[in-house]
Amino acid sequence: MQNDNGATKRFLDALYKNVKMGADSIIDLMPKVEDENMRAEMTAELEHYEGFAKEIRTLLFEDGLEPKDEGLMAKMGVKMGVMMNTMMDNTSSHIADMMIQGATMGITDTTKLLRENENSSCSEEALALARRIIKYEEESIERLKEFL
Repeated sequence: MQNDNGATKRFLDALYKNVKMGADSIIDLMPKVEDENMRAEMTAELEHYEGFAKEIRTLLFEDGLEPKDEGLMAKMGVKMGVMMNTMMDNTSSHIADMMIQGATMGITDTTKLLRENENSSCSEEALALARRIIKYEEESIERLKEFL
């Protein structure tokens, strides 16, 4: 990855936070899930998010950089949100709805990030990865609709 001005690093840091938020949310939700089909879908999604995070780390490490992790307060906010959201309703339908909302936010955030950086000095490899993440999240939403 060529990175002259830090645009790619900033882009990848934001992308990393996005996929880590997805992975962390799934990890927080997993203990609430009783439906084996839903659990299988969530496990597959977790593997994809962790795979994307690994790709991002690899791109950053090539330049001797490391990704910035989400802050503790943001992580705690997600944990509390999951706990509150599933306290009264932990059905597969409700959890699928929560995951669809999360994926939609991920798509929105990544699309904005992509649009802001398409004409920058950001590496094409990083931009292509963002496009793959968006495509994956769109497909994920379609699969999750089966649980609604």
